[in-house]
Amino acid sequence: MALISDTFEGIGALVEDFGVPGLVVGVGAIVLAPVLGPTLVKVGKPAAKALVKGSILFYEKSRGTLAEAREALEDLVAESRAELAEAQERKLLEGSSGSSVQPEG
Repeated sequence: MALISDTFEGIGALVEDFGVPGLVVGVGAIVLAPVLGPTLVKVGKPAAKALVKGSILFYEKSRGTLAEAREALEDLVAESRAELAEAQERKLLEGSSGSSVQPEG
């Protein structure tokens, strides 16, 4: 008897949580699953394969594009480092020539 009471309480809690429309949708899905299941599999499998194929193509194209972008960024970083090193070297040379004592005369 307690099992039946607990079951009805569980259903009542579901109705309170999801409402009557949620309960109707859930029961409808359970009833229609055996009928619509094979049809959904027939339609779903090609759709899933197409999605996977598209994802693979997107990955391949983006991989090449990202490699080009990475190379361009590496070139930019290398040029910036070279300019910084050149500026620092110039600053050192200017500092050493300005601090030396020049002969009078």
